[in-house]
Amino acid sequence: MDYIEYLIIIAVLILISIIVIKINKKDFTIKINKLINYLGGKDNIIEVNENLSRLNIKVKDPSLVDKDGITKLGAKGIVEVENEFKIILGPNSKRLKAYMKDLK
Repeated sequence: MDYIEYLIIIAVLILISIIVIKINKKDFTIKINKLINYLGGKDNIIEVNENLSRLNIKVKDPSLVDKDGITKLGAKGIVEVENEFKIILGPNSKRLKAYMKDLK
């Protein structure tokens, strides 16, 4: 009888873990889509690179970039040099770069 209780507890924990993972993935996808919109859309993005906690993004038209929106997404800082933006986003930068490259 004790084994059945443990199996039920394990099954519930696995189910909760799966739900949390799916919610986090959905939130991450929403965040990336917002970031792309704040960068002027995917057609405005020329090149994406990452360096540790920073995304380096070259854009066609810098005037389309919404720096306030990017900051509200959680960017710790944004540096603009001509048509390139260096955005400090933390440890998710590598994941963000991979997703943004897939859109191209």
